[in-house]
Amino acid sequence: MISYDPLFKTMKNKGITSYRLVKMGFSASTLHSIKHGNSMTMKTLDMLCELLDCGVSDIVEYRKK
Repeated sequence: MISYDPLFKTMKNKGITSYRLVKMGFSASTLHSIKHGNSMTMKTLDMLCELLDCGVSDIVEYRKK
């Protein structure tokens, strides 16, 4: 199972709110979808890494069910 918990921890650690992430150019609807556990594309993952200046492991992690 893919978890997005690292994304929200990274945002908190960097002081970036959802509002600020949207103002930086990230889609509000995509963020809403991610918050509800829906999948994201590699393009979205790439954009988050760029905006948050972090690696993939700071966005997603794999957890065994």
